[in-house]
Amino acid sequence: MESISIKDLIDCIRTYNEEEIDYIMKAYDLANELHKNQVRQSGEPYIIHPLSVALILAEMRADRDTICAALLHDVIEDTDIKKEEIAELFNHNVANLVDGVTKISKLNFSTKQEQNLANTRKIITSITEDVRIIIIKLADRLHNMRTLEFKSEFKQKENALETMEIFVPLAYYIGAYRVKSELEDLSLKYLKSDMYKKIEEKQKTIKTDSQECMQEMLYKIKSMLENKNIPNEIKVRTKNIYGIYKRLNDGHKLSDIHDLLALKIMVDDVDSCYRTLGMIHEEYHPINDKFKDYICNPKTNMYRSLHTTVFGPDDRLVQTQIRTFDMDNIASFGLTAYWDVNKGKARDTMQNDLKEKFQFFKSLTEINSMFGDNQQFVSQVKNELFSDKVYVYTTKGDIIELPKGSTPIDFAYKIHTDIGNTMVASIVNDEYVPLDYILKNKDRVRIITDDLSFGPRSDWEEKAQTAYAKRKIKEFNKR
Repeated sequence: MESISIKDLIDCIRTYNEEEIDYIMKAYDLANELHKNQVRQSGEPYIIHPLSVALILAEMRADRDTICAALLHDVIEDTDIKKEEIAELFNHNVANLVDGVTKISKLNFSTKQEQNLANTRKIITSITEDVRIIIIKLADRLHNMRTLEFKSEFKQKENALETMEIFVPLAYYIGAYRVKSELEDLSLKYLKSDMYKKIEEKQKTIKTDSQECMQEMLYKIKSMLENKNIPNEIKVRTKNIYGIYKRLNDGHKLSDIHDLLALKIMVDDVDSCYRTLGMIHEEYHPINDKFKDYICNPKTNMYRSLHTTVFGPDDRLVQTQIRTFDMDNIASFGLTAYWDVNKGKARDTMQNDLKEKFQFFKSLTEINSMFGDNQQFVSQVKNELFSDKVYVYTTKGDIIELPKGSTPIDFAYKIHTDIGNTMVASIVNDEYVPLDYILKNKDRVRIITDDLSFGPRSDWEEKAQTAYAKRKIKEFNKR
């Protein structure tokens, strides 16, 4: 792996934030001085790590304070400097970010496990204070995973497992798909190396075999769009190794995976997205049940795009993803794309959108307020937020995200406490179902309420999956 230098970082920042370079250099000089006698397990100077983390963030066009905090992210933990000194030298923002990514000292705990649980909680809940803490943490983890070969086999597996359990779901929730895919692949490489190599070979073969077919489609679609004066950019994408592994692991054959190959088509506006879709369907036969409109119905992490799987040349199935350039930016980088889109106001917009638009944010806040015990908190987050999901529809067509195993009780409380408290029956896909019915993907759910009902029965608490529903049922029954 090539070692990077401060010049690489500054060259990258120069492309979007030249006026802040002196301030960032001050953070680099301090970090370089504080880490000067430290080396990584690879034998290279320690400063290479914070530099690499800062560069990952600069490639996302991160703001000044985030870059400074990335350069300084290990100084409180590994050197003698205090948070207050960082605040004096830079500002409170930088100090809070550095403090946010710093592990809680082991002096506060009697066991290693207690320390780990407290730190896991600190990372997860930091998103409610400032989402940039999570973003720095994700960049930090990404660089650590990229250089994991220098650790012992036990450490490699431990880190890879923690990455899959904690960091991959966090990357998914903030919509940072690029980081998520790379973290998944790197984790699989250390957890199941034989499987990883096998799938990597298959992936290469698929790329080589399908090159002609993909190029032919790319040129054809490009010329159709250009004939209609629709500005566009088209890229070829192959499913990531972990994505293929997961599908094979679920019992699918390679030939069943309809999105192994994809063409990503970017256009200027929503109207052009639908026009492009029409043209593609005129040229290539679509598979009806593989069409998804995430523009009208965005995913719960704000991902928007049209997906259609068509029969391409040589009888190959090819997924085409059609979206605007802005949607593509958000699809790749999630909330971190705001740095580019909302210059200067990015942090406030990120935080605000998290509160208003992201369903998991409310659930996380709820779980945090319910569990004082770190072990219970972490286990509830893993079960409710970081495990498999089901996505169901309200009668208006809104998508509601719930943990797998959820019932109409969870759905009702997710919509509104009063709906849960006055629920008397539930209808799924136009049929009455018992309240402990397990919801499935794409179910359409309608809750029947009655203001004169006796309220939730105490046995509902057992039937509910989500922390919020359980708490509301308990509170009602105490009254």
